[in-house]
Amino acid sequence: MQQKPLLGFSLALLATATLGSLPIAAQQALKAVDAPTLVWARFAVAAGAVLVLLAAAKKLPGPSEFSWRTAGLILLGVAGISGNFLLVAEGLHYVSPTVTQILWQLAPFGMILVGLWVFKEQFGRWQKIGLLCLPVGLVMFFNDKFGELSDMGSYALGVALCAFGSLVWVCYGVAQKLLSEKFNAQQILLLIYFSCALVLAPAAEPEQIARIDDVFLIGCFVYCCLNTLIGYGAYGESLNHWDASKISVVTTMIPIFTMLFSHLGHAVAPQVFAAPDMNFLSYLGALVVVGSAVSAAAGDKLFSRKSG
Repeated sequence: MQQKPLLGFSLALLATATLGSLPIAAQQALKAVDAPTLVWARFAVAAGAVLVLLAAAKKLPGPSEFSWRTAGLILLGVAGISGNFLLVAEGLHYVSPTVTQILWQLAPFGMILVGLWVFKEQFGRWQKIGLLCLPVGLVMFFNDKFGELSDMGSYALGVALCAFGSLVWVCYGVAQKLLSEKFNAQQILLLIYFSCALVLAPAAEPEQIARIDDVFLIGCFVYCCLNTLIGYGAYGESLNHWDASKISVVTTMIPIFTMLFSHLGHAVAPQVFAAPDMNFLSYLGALVVVGSAVSAAAGDKLFSRKSG
């Protein structure tokens, strides 16, 4: 397929902005529904939409493609992505959206380490640099929160939930990588989303959704449900038009967008959206964390091309 860099960049930027705004909307939606209900609704909506798209394209996975190994990988993926969604949603009760996105950068590094041990992948120079810079950036980011972290109170709980949620996501990443040997990306999403919706259904309380009577909170809830489709849909389509390494650079900017949207929201409606509680060193630390993620995700490919 002929590359269309501008279109690919635009789609990657849309995915990044969409996913960057998600925790801000989710924090508001969680005022009306609990975390299991919100996460269940997101999976149910996403599964329904992907089902319709695959059915229309006549690309639904057939029964002959399933095996016990496939079932095990689906369960692994369900544990990873549902655990990630739930833990981060619960963490939003205690920490800011920016904190959740900074800690999300633990996920790609977790995948790199799993790739070394499980898939015997190579550990490039720029990945090593990124891994070394990550803890430095995190220390800088949390420089004024050491007291709250050492108190082991609500803030520490929120950080722990989001950090563990990011690491749990690695289970989904592994499952997706192995399932891709038999299914395409949309089929994998259908299997995972549908299974997650089934698993979470007993914990969800749909009546909470019916009781939402605030238009703003309804809008936030609907946006959260559509966010997965828009974000991952744009990301998937961008891969058809641009290099994956360059797309990775754009998508690692998600925390930057979260900070920008947080400031914008506070400027427009300070009574609703809190400004990020960060000092100068925290902002600098956020940039170091993002830079380390860029280095790990695409450094070897980008810089080796330039030097070649």
